[in-house]
Amino acid sequence: MLTIDDADRRILSELQRDAGQSLETLGATVNLSRNACWRRIRALEEAGVIKGRVTLVDPGAVDLGLMVFMQVRTQSHDPDWQAKFSRATRTIPGILSVYRMTGDLDYLIRARVKDMAGYDALYQQLIHLVPIADVAASFVMEEIKDSTALPL
Repeated sequence: MLTIDDADRRILSELQRDAGQSLETLGATVNLSRNACWRRIRALEEAGVIKGRVTLVDPGAVDLGLMVFMQVRTQSHDPDWQAKFSRATRTIPGILSVYRMTGDLDYLIRARVKDMAGYDALYQQLIHLVPIADVAASFVMEEIKDSTALPL
């Protein structure tokens, strides 16, 4: 198991801010050599601490301006239904996140669609793939904070 030290935390914080920066820039920012940064990044990747590198796309620029949170309740909690639900939500491109919840709500889905018609198409696709007892949706009016960076 990899022990994450302060230098690793500085590297991770910088990579969360800008994973595309050069090793020279990263090294200068975190006070390590280019090679030391590269070795640490490779170790963090091999240990599974760094899960991947992505590009964040402006949803409005690709005509996916509506974010929706879908609150799902089910009447079935058996493993077969859960596996079917998991497969179904993974196959729908507009679904970004799915969480199994405690309390009154069974699942919370975060999705991006073009508009209400796009939401309806996503909803129809989901209920076609898996039986669901109830779905309620809340639509985002304003994004105040939306971050992928963990507080290190």
